[in-house]
Amino acid sequence: MSDTLESLRRKITGAKDLESVVRTMKVLAASTIGQYERALRSLDDYYRTIEIGLTAYFYGNEKNMRALKENSAPEKITAVVFGSDQGLVGQFNESLTEFALKKLNFHKCPKKIWAVGDRVYSRLQDAGAAPSDILSVPDSVNSITAFVSDVLIEFEADYKTDENIGLYIFHNKPSYGAIYDQIETRLLPLDGDWLNKLCLKKWPTKYIPEVMNNRAGTLLALIREYLFVSIFRAAAESLASENASRLAAMQRAEKNIGELLEELNRSFNRLRQNSIDEELFDVISGFEAITGRR
Repeated sequence: MSDTLESLRRKITGAKDLESVVRTMKVLAASTIGQYERALRSLDDYYRTIEIGLTAYFYGNEKNMRALKENSAPEKITAVVFGSDQGLVGQFNESLTEFALKKLNFHKCPKKIWAVGDRVYSRLQDAGAAPSDILSVPDSVNSITAFVSDVLIEFEADYKTDENIGLYIFHNKPSYGAIYDQIETRLLPLDGDWLNKLCLKKWPTKYIPEVMNNRAGTLLALIREYLFVSIFRAAAESLASENASRLAAMQRAEKNIGELLEELNRSFNRLRQNSIDEELFDVISGFEAITGRR
């Protein structure tokens, strides 16, 4: 009986230790989500500034607009799939892999896939996609800038040899109705409908905008900044979704551990009471035996 009680005592101690770890991970995930959400809000003004710059460039310039639309079908595709390096995130990587491959199957041109994170890299390999490269997931808001710069440097190296490459991004985005949703974003070639909406926007002042000096260099700089902020936003949204998924997983784990502890405590108390009862019965039986002999 004592061995069984000791075994239950060890299980209860282990469950309490695990519960403490889960609570710590919950706090870390919740605080990290707030950091990425603040980073996303800070991008809004910068993104609007870039949109205004593109609006100014294409304002009254239908020729440049038509030239971009004519080259809207890429001959090759580079797809960046954002996943996670760590586990305990539910179906975060599995659902994104399925979504990305389903969307990419609509494109019959050659594809190059960059996997962001060991977990999604493994899922893509298992699905037969064979990613050409693997990138480490940024571990903080401050490290996203360096990550985006590395992605753009690699893509620009390929773009210099072949300008008919399209750039697509697949990532999870926080959602109010669910923990996250899967998102596909085409960054290059620039989306024609998006450009049309920019051109239809009313200019904020009465002065007609005009691009001075090097128009090609201005457009290149605007597109580079557009790519930077778009990839930065995708990375921040993916990390916020990852931590939201981890927070939900930790909440489920905390609930399960609480139920397990309750059951273990009941079993421990029951066995302990049975042990006490047996000892009392032995004492009473011994007392009656001694009394009867007297």
